[in-house]
Amino acid sequence: MKKLPIVLNTPARVAIALALIVLVGELLIMVLFENINTTLLKDPFLKNLFIYVFDPVALTAIVSPALYLLVFRPLNQQAKLERQLAKSRSLKADSKIEHLAFFDQLTGLPNRRLLMDRLDHAFVTSSRSGREVALLLLDLDNFKDINDTLGHDVGDLLLQQIAQRLESCVRKSDTVARLGDDEFVVMLEGLSKQHIETAAIQAKDVSEKILATLNQPYQLAMDEYHCTASIGVVLFSNHGTTVAELLKRVDIAMYQAKKAGRNTLRFFNPKMQDAINARTSLVCELHKALEKGQFHMYYQIQVDSSHRPLGAEALIRWIHPEHGLLPPDQFIPLAEDTGLIVPIGQWVLDTACAQLKAWEQDALTCDLVLAVNVSARQFRQADFMAQVQSTVQRHAINPMRLKLELTESILVKSIEDTITAMNTLKGIGIQLSLDDFGTGYSSLQYLKKLPLDQLKIDQSFVRDLAADSSDKAIVRTIVAMAQNLELDVIAEGVETEEQQQLLLSKGCTHYQGYLFGKPVPIEQFEASLGPFD
Repeated sequence: MKKLPIVLNTPARVAIALALIVLVGELLIMVLFENINTTLLKDPFLKNLFIYVFDPVALTAIVSPALYLLVFRPLNQQAKLERQLAKSRSLKADSKIEHLAFFDQLTGLPNRRLLMDRLDHAFVTSSRSGREVALLLLDLDNFKDINDTLGHDVGDLLLQQIAQRLESCVRKSDTVARLGDDEFVVMLEGLSKQHIETAAIQAKDVSEKILATLNQPYQLAMDEYHCTASIGVVLFSNHGTTVAELLKRVDIAMYQAKKAGRNTLRFFNPKMQDAINARTSLVCELHKALEKGQFHMYYQIQVDSSHRPLGAEALIRWIHPEHGLLPPDQFIPLAEDTGLIVPIGQWVLDTACAQLKAWEQDALTCDLVLAVNVSARQFRQADFMAQVQSTVQRHAINPMRLKLELTESILVKSIEDTITAMNTLKGIGIQLSLDDFGTGYSSLQYLKKLPLDQLKIDQSFVRDLAADSSDKAIVRTIVAMAQNLELDVIAEGVETEEQQQLLLSKGCTHYQGYLFGKPVPIEQFEASLGPFD
């Protein structure tokens, strides 16, 4: 049976359209009209009605004004409102996304991405105007200690206060950004175009203002704290310099400020770059020196008041294939910075124990004590005590003939752990000496707790002993302290008979220095011993 088409009059068609609008809304209706094959799709009136449903001009041409005012205008206004709300939400979302992309979430300062964009812009404007721009890189001093001791929440509060203080030190036209962690950047634009020296003075004034402001105490939680910063400064006006090169230069300057004692500022200059290049090259060669056998051990004799040999200090030397003999101060700091001091220190310990074993075979040397320097970084290795014990056992030496010289820097952190480690070494039978005593940290309160055998008077107190009454008083105090604690005491850097006699008059009877012998290879050292009468 053939189905007859459904014929709807105009009122019926309008009623259907209104019902659909009210019940399922515009979007679903459009879907229905696009996907459901009904006779309604063939009705031009209904199609036009839904096409123009939100167009008041078109609607009033189709339906009566009364019907439009009653039904369609409210729907139209609601749709407009929804579109406006949707647009507002979209703008807010875009704004939030932009803020996340270009600003640091903790401090609200521009982040690295926005800083790079502003640097690029500053390059262009400074090139046109001829005015210098200063870039300041700030790194907080010892910020890690605050995080470690007070917690990251307190550290975050400090960073927020730092950001506020930095912004208070500069103009609104300048940029303060946070690179990450405890590093901040300040960009000062529009400085003098007459002389670079004038621009440098302007940058210096702002840098010193920043240092003074950051030096003020901080209220963190319930307590007051202090924090300083090191600042590197570089000037530019886009004379053949790239952004990457600029950042490298200011980083070099900042580390120069760190090396100068922190809480200060340093300007970049080409000599810094040359020094950095030489350092980088030396680090690469240092990695290869151990495997290529370029390290050698030298020995400096230690004697008593009768010049009788007591032992020696083992001192590492680097015989470089191009630069020749390099003293420790030219490569040990690099080894400390790179962590190479750990394998190098193990090589020194192995070499010293092997030498002690060889000395056991000779009556002239079997009673000698060999002192080995141990760095703070090496000492803090978790397996250091086990390595020492293993090395002593492997070479089968008398541990009493091995003396480890420790610096006061080991007392900076975890004093109780340090004492425990030292007691472990003492339990093995190894002697312990505190090197460079009096030049480092306030260790007097811990001295009675440390299981030491010896204090070593630093050469800085010996050098001017004959002329400086303060050095005489310091030496006398150190010797008296050592005697009261039943510790041995030895002075290093003794170069004259007068120095030795003054030390002897203060009660110091053991010495090391050029007066008795320079550091020399093992063959020369053993040849210098000879029979003692």
